[in-house]
Amino acid sequence: MKKIAVGTIALGLAAGFAAQGQQAAPQQGAQPPAARPAPPPPGPAPRWPDGRISFTGTAKDLGNWEGPADATIFWEMTKGKEVHPRSSLPTNPALKDVPFQPWAKDLYLKRHAALQAEDPHTRCKPSGGPRMFHTPYGLEIVDSPETQEVFVLAVGAPHSWRLIYTDGREHPKDLKPSWYGDSVGKWEGDTLVIDSRGYNARAWLTREGVPYTQQLHLTERISRPNHDQLRYEATVDDPGAYTAKWGGGWNLRWSAGNEPFDYLCQENNRDPGRMTGPKEKQ
Repeated sequence: MKKIAVGTIALGLAAGFAAQGQQAAPQQGAQPPAARPAPPPPGPAPRWPDGRISFTGTAKDLGNWEGPADATIFWEMTKGKEVHPRSSLPTNPALKDVPFQPWAKDLYLKRHAALQAEDPHTRCKPSGGPRMFHTPYGLEIVDSPETQEVFVLAVGAPHSWRLIYTDGREHPKDLKPSWYGDSVGKWEGDTLVIDSRGYNARAWLTREGVPYTQQLHLTERISRPNHDQLRYEATVDDPGAYTAKWGGGWNLRWSAGNEPFDYLCQENNRDPGRMTGPKEKQ
């Protein structure tokens, strides 16, 4: 099958629309088409009976959260801005502000040069922290007030889950490193603040291949400004890979009616390019 460049398709569509516009030019004196009404503003974020903000869907409000899933996400150091550049990752304008140690930056660039073929996620390994919040097909946040626990359930992953304790406990002193680390949370007003330690450093911090070490101390903040928006923010404190703290975040949208489906990582894996690398290297 002949390959057609995306730009060629775009130009063809543009020419087609231009031709349609010429053919359908309004006659002199004709009334312009009515403007579409603006969509209604999102409603307020739902709350539990005790007044706490809720991140969880209900039987009358089915859905889950979907975030940016492409490899164009980066954070500006300490500014907390959303960044969606379309340039190549090594020249990403936000990358210059990430306080990499030399070895960590070299590793990041090596992963990018290999087209992320070494990505543990494409081999069905769990991805905790920020990576979990921009994985395809969305996620659910299930708050369990009775047990004082919050569960984060991702769809496009190896069907594992992350557990956040909200009962006031401390991190165990004999913490064993794991994929998701040990997470304890507390409420600051309408924001859930999550403190996590004990990562095994076998995953990637984000889909772009950002590295970390077992010294990672991750602080995440999750809030819901309105019904349709979830705000995710993270601060990375890892003296093993960075020379200073850094962080930022992005927004996720409420995808009404979207629910987890039977996603089996190996059977659904359609990412062979990132598993094996470029064809010329196979």
